[in-house]
Amino acid sequence: MLQRLHIQNYAIIDEIEINFPGKLSIITGETGAGKSILMGALSLILGERADTTVLLKTDKKCFIEGFFDVQEKEAVKAFLSANEIEADDELVLRREIAPSGKSRAFINDSPATLQQIRALASLLVDLHQQFDTLELGDSDFQREVLDALGNNQEGLVSYKKVFSQWQVASKELEQLQEQKNNFNKEIGYFQFLFDELNEAAFKEHELEDLDQELQMLSNAEAINAALAKLNYALQESEQPVVAMLKQMANQLHAFASFNPQIALLIERLQSAQIELLDIARETTHISDGLQYDQKRIDVVNERIALGYKLGKKHNVHTTAELLQIRDDLEQQLQAVLNIDDAIIGKEKEAMELKQRVIKKANDISAVRMQQSKPLAEQVNALLVQVGMPNARLKIELTETALNIFGKDNIAFLFDANKSNRFEPLRKVASGGELSRLMLCIKSLVAESVDLPTLIFDEIDTGISGEAAKQVGIIMKRLAAQRQVISITHQPQIAGKADAHFFVYKEIKGDAIKTNIRLLSTDERITAIAKMLSGERPTAAALENAREMVMN
Repeated sequence: MLQRLHIQNYAIIDEIEINFPGKLSIITGETGAGKSILMGALSLILGERADTTVLLKTDKKCFIEGFFDVQEKEAVKAFLSANEIEADDELVLRREIAPSGKSRAFINDSPATLQQIRALASLLVDLHQQFDTLELGDSDFQREVLDALGNNQEGLVSYKKVFSQWQVASKELEQLQEQKNNFNKEIGYFQFLFDELNEAAFKEHELEDLDQELQMLSNAEAINAALAKLNYALQESEQPVVAMLKQMANQLHAFASFNPQIALLIERLQSAQIELLDIARETTHISDGLQYDQKRIDVVNERIALGYKLGKKHNVHTTAELLQIRDDLEQQLQAVLNIDDAIIGKEKEAMELKQRVIKKANDISAVRMQQSKPLAEQVNALLVQVGMPNARLKIELTETALNIFGKDNIAFLFDANKSNRFEPLRKVASGGELSRLMLCIKSLVAESVDLPTLIFDEIDTGISGEAAKQVGIIMKRLAAQRQVISITHQPQIAGKADAHFFVYKEIKGDAIKTNIRLLSTDERITAIAKMLSGERPTAAALENAREMVMN
């Protein structure tokens, strides 16, 4: 609830602070006293745009602060948490307007955007102005009214969960079907590519090994000549290297006992002899296995050519890449074989979910249908009370495609003159009619919906007498559940106040300033009497006013 409103340097307000109690607060004052200025200031902390024309003193900042009790507002706490704003039991919305024209907004002293301010303010304050259609003509609000009165919230939560599951399953089914269509267009080509690679039957690293083999075969004679020359030098020449190493080791052997290092040299010579002898044998082995073979060269060339052709086709260069492409194609072909089973399974899942959605939507629709006629009857009865005896509300439900809120298109239709020509509210209801209609509806749903602080700005235009009294009674009843603040010219409404504020102008120095004060009981009686009979109230007016206040 709005606990306190502080305004400084705004329009013709120097500085005022209003402490609002709970329940019903009424604001009265003569025309031009500044009641609309209060609403203008309040609208700034609710997210309206501002300019420097609102500054009383153009060389100083304008400050507007609203202090709210949010102890039981879980939605507010969730908003603050989501926006990483420190939360407390008291919430402060503040606007600052500098002489330069720069406007700044704050939530609990944290800088905020106007969008954030508006979003948060919608959870705190519902401002009703005479020519503001508000959300009454909005289909979402109309649906929420019916659902609140019918206690549909739990059913809607369950419905939305199943509906979302059905939407996901339907989307997945659509994707599977699209995938199958794409597969069907390309399956023949994929099969051809796979068969081509599979028939090639390349082994791991085959192309790289064949390339090496080709180099060997192509240079077989030169390689064998080099190997033979090496073998001759090691074993068969006039002074073979192996024999020379053996001879050197034998010569040193006689001196091994004289120097340990000589013994080590002998060991190294013997090791070298053994290694070179092994090299000589390996040359013979390689040479025996390496023979020029034109047939084999042709086979290898043919195999490499096939690999080059397939690599160029798939834009790859290695055997491993070709094998990976083959494996990928095989997986795609297998997926085609499996996709029909997947589609059948997803179709079954989606159908089962749809049936659950339809059943839950029917249940919700039945509650709405059941609630629509009694709501219209109750509203129509209240409309008579608030001075609209010829006005009628009719609630029409038509079936529409399943959506996140069910299957109902809800329309609040209005006939202002018993013409039996019902039209959507936006088209036919005036601002004053909408405001009173909203008052009637919200008084009925106050116990079912977590309404924020309700502020009514002169919704009593065009009514008086008994109708005004009934508006006051409805406001009083509504204020038993929610904080209500109303600006009014009607004494019958003012008489129902739990707190009565009076707006007035006073001269301060050379300037006229707006001020506001909370009236005592006697002051209330006098103020209401003046509203009844003029500036000099009669004894009868005073007595009538006293009766309004006391009753």
